Amino acid sequence: MRGSAERYYDAVLMDIQMPVMDGYEATQKIRNLPREDARRIPVIAMTADTFVEDVRRAHDVGMNAHVPKPLNFNLLYQTLANLVQ
Repeated sequence: MRGSAERYYDAVLMDIQMPVMDGYEATQKIRNLPREDARRIPVIAMTADTFVEDVRRAHDVGMNAHVPKPLNFNLLYQTLANLVQ
């Protein structure tokens, strides 16, 4: 997102388990970018981690929703429809 124009993206589908930086840290970095869209863009956690603590942590770092894997595409589409205006 840092290298893109403002409002280039409508949403971020965030994998939690990534090799260099996990999705929680990546979301915090997005939210701390010095631009307006970084604070408002919907960030959706996409992960097999589905315990209550995992969902809470996603929200605590600034994610807007949590969609478990394996993906239920109807749930993903509904989540996107609710968050992207």
